[in-house]
Amino acid sequence: MTRLWENQAFTIAHADRDSFEGKGLRSFFEYRDLGISAATKGAFGAHVIRAVPGMESPAQWHSHALDFQMVYVTRGWVVFEYEGSGEHTLKAGSCVLQPPGIKHRELRHSDDLELLEVISPAEFETREENAP
Repeated sequence: MTRLWENQAFTIAHADRDSFEGKGLRSFFEYRDLGISAATKGAFGAHVIRAVPGMESPAQWHSHALDFQMVYVTRGWVVFEYEGSGEHTLKAGSCVLQPPGIKHRELRHSDDLELLEVISPAEFETREENAP
């Protein structure tokens, strides 16, 4: 039985016990679920994302219907382009808060890219967009 504290369950994820899976929003990334969605009944989500070596982004403009999206790069680099802000290279230690609905695209990344993404809610709609 799972005990809840203020509508959340206690959870721990360990890198040496959890695996990356190819199923996720983007086929050129692999995802490791950190258990946050299950622990918060979908109110929040968190996962580690890493690049699939040799695969590239199609650089499609898109937006997300969510309340919160934060990306923190732990290894490698990635170049994003944001509506109204242009291109930004994020490296290990870089963090970006992507406001709800902002049009953006991932242009390119290193083969060793790894990042942490925190979102709310855990499930959300992604819409393809025309260039701003």
